[in-house]
Amino acid sequence: MASSRDDMVNMAMARANVYGLLADVFREAPSEALLSKLEGPEFSGALHALNLSLDEVFASAPRTQLVEDLNLEYTRLFFGPGSYLSPHESMHVETRFSESNAFWGAQTVAVKKFMEAVGLKTGDSFTGMPDHISAEFEFMQRLLLKEVEAWAKEDHGLGTNILKIEKRFYEEHLSRWVPTFCDKVIDESGHPFCKQFCEVTKGFMDFEKETLQDLIGEVEEDDRLSA
Repeated sequence: MASSRDDMVNMAMARANVYGLLADVFREAPSEALLSKLEGPEFSGALHALNLSLDEVFASAPRTQLVEDLNLEYTRLFFGPGSYLSPHESMHVETRFSESNAFWGAQTVAVKKFMEAVGLKTGDSFTGMPDHISAEFEFMQRLLLKEVEAWAKEDHGLGTNILKIEKRFYEEHLSRWVPTFCDKVIDESGHPFCKQFCEVTKGFMDFEKETLQDLIGEVEEDDRLSA
C-alpha cells in the first residue's frame, strides 16, 4: 500500500478518537471529568495530529466555573426554555416537496436504516434518536474502530469497504448538516467553549472530506497496481 499498515491503523484510530470526543461533548453538558479528558494527551494529541486544537477553550474560566457555565449554556442552546437548536439531522436538512422538518422524519429513518444495514448501532445507554449528532458521531467512531481491526489484520478488502461506507455516510448525512448546525450554534452561543468547539468540529468535517477522498484514492490505486 502507498500508506503502510501502521499508517492506516494510526490514522483510523486518530479519527476514531476525535469522533468519540465529539460524540461525548454533544451528547450532554460537559462534566469536569470530560473537560479533563479533552485536555488529556490522548485526545489533545489526536486533535493536534489532525491540525486541530481546543487550546483556547480552557483559558475562558476556572474549571469549576466553566462546568457550571457550560451546563447552563448547553441547556439553553439545545433544550430551551424558549427557542433552541435541535441537534438532530432531521431538523436541519431540507426535505423533499417543501415538507416541514420534523422529528422522526425522512432523514431520521434514513440514518436508522443506514446503521442497521451496516450492523452497527448506538450504545445501549443511548436513548435518543439515531440522527442525533452524538449518535452519528458515535456511529462513525465504531466504523473506524472496525477499520482499525481490518488494517491490523491486513484485511485490505474489508478495510477498503469500511472506508467506502464511512465516505458514503459522511456525504449522505454528516456533510449535509453538521457544518450548518455548527454555524447556528456559533451564532447563537455567547460562550467561548461552544464557539471554539464548533469551529473545531467544522474543521474536522473539512478534514474528513479530503481525508476520505485521499485514502480511498490510495487503496484503489493499490488495487489497480496489484491486479
